[in-house]
Amino acid sequence: MRSKRDVIFEFIQVGNCIKVTAIDVTTGLEVSILGPTTATQKHLQQTALSKLDSILKKRS
Repeated sequence: MRSKRDVIFEFIQVGNCIKVTAIDVTTGLEVSILGPTTATQKHLQQTALSKLDSILKKRS
């Protein structure tokens, strides 16, 4: 389902974890994941995007 669309990512450190929120600009759908602080930003972003894609697919 990955297509060219606008997604906003927010990264917040919560203790020894990073909370990543991904927001689909078109639908307003927002999902969050938690990951370790040792993970790369790219990996965390891809994980959040995968979750967002999964939820959007279920809704369509």
